Amino acid sequence: MMSKNSQSWQKIFDDLQILRHDFSKAPFAINAEQIKLCVKDFTKTSQKEVRVLCKQDSREERPQIFIDNELFILPVKNGEYIICKGDGYVDIPPICDKAMDYTSKLDFELKSAQIGDSEMQHLDYAYASSLIRSFLQDDSLVLSIRGRKYTPKFEFSTNLYKNISVVSVQTEVDSGFEGRSKIVLVEAKNSHTTNVIIRQLYYPMRQWQIHTQKEVVTLFFEKRGAEFLLWEFDFKNILDYNSIFLKQSAKFKILN
Repeated sequence: MMSKNSQSWQKIFDDLQILRHDFSKAPFAINAEQIKLCVKDFTKTSQKEVRVLCKQDSREERPQIFIDNELFILPVKNGEYIICKGDGYVDIPPICDKAMDYTSKLDFELKSAQIGDSEMQHLDYAYASSLIRSFLQDDSLVLSIRGRKYTPKFEFSTNLYKNISVVSVQTEVDSGFEGRSKIVLVEAKNSHTTNVIIRQLYYPMRQWQIHTQKEVVTLFFEKRGAEFLLWEFDFKNILDYNSIFLKQSAKFKILN
């Protein structure tokens, strides 16, 4: 199924002659004003809102012209982006092992956790029952980070490009925990996610490592039916966007 904003991006690429750019040498820089000008005649919000057009959280959500030319987009400053050649996404592999029974550390039943079906609610329950502490073997973790923040300046490389500079890009983590020696950042979803843009894991990791000078652990979290799934990702080289790898994963059933 074609991305809902494929028509908009086709026009942007045509107007700015983006495919004439030599992506082997550098990413293509583009800003919000250029995008707005190109799509000003479209009528639907999804076709003209810059934030919506640049939100491409999975490989499948990319506009067709990105898919056909193996491109992905990254924010580098408020209102400024780069279009990069390569694979900017990481697979969320299936966890084939049987779910492990986990006994909640709470000494009472958390009835409020049964109301609703939101990502945040499930993540809060996993934390309240100490599942996240147990998964990471760190009893010192406490909830300390939530909401939107802006990154300090940092640089990184991809498989193709060197010295990409980012500053003041808005990030948001679903939950962040601090322990004696580490920061834990969690990206939570509520659907069967098969891949995610690395940026959602990488930018907050760099941000909080700079802010705290602590080790930063990156988790991806989903609840599927009665099961809680956790993936821990790490980077072989903190300066390399594409050096991401899966460190461990597991799924659990929480017993009261």
